[in-house]
Amino acid sequence: MATSSTAEVDVWETLVSEAARESPLWGASLRPRDEQDRTAIFSRLCHPLFALGVETIYEGYLLHYGRSRLFGPADPDTALLLGDYLYAHGLVRIGATGSIEAVHDLAELISLCSQARADHRGGEAEAWAATAALLGQGALVDARADLRDRGDAAALGAAARNAAGVDAVDTACRAHDRLVG
Repeated sequence: MATSSTAEVDVWETLVSEAARESPLWGASLRPRDEQDRTAIFSRLCHPLFALGVETIYEGYLLHYGRSRLFGPADPDTALLLGDYLYAHGLVRIGATGSIEAVHDLAELISLCSQARADHRGGEAEAWAATAALLGQGALVDARADLRDRGDAAALGAAARNAAGVDAVDTACRAHDRLVG
């Protein structure tokens, strides 16, 4: 699947080549190139500096909870381990930008999504969109609390749409729903 920019191509090429270099198991888990979906979802909402880290973490999330765009691990254990690797590697990438607040935002996102899954609540797409759109700005404490404490993602959705635009956020959320279901 084609991407819309050279920057996106670099994101995908970097993500798959580094994962394959890191472990033969990750390399063997890669889908054939013509079966990969290299469509950016939430990195389109964030500053380009964070794009690779966000897509790396999101791919890890998809291995845990949805359908990976790039990988087709042979079994659930490999999917879990690969997802954990991508979470960690994505956080390292974000840390390399020098934004401790962005690392904090993404760690909060991972925790919030895990809790929403465990509680059988929605709101993960809105959490992803708001985090990407406001990454590193420390602006989501109350909105995250609404989802965490009451299962209400409205404030996260509103924050994302205010920051990144209604169409961009709705497009990202629909793509997320197709991958996670």
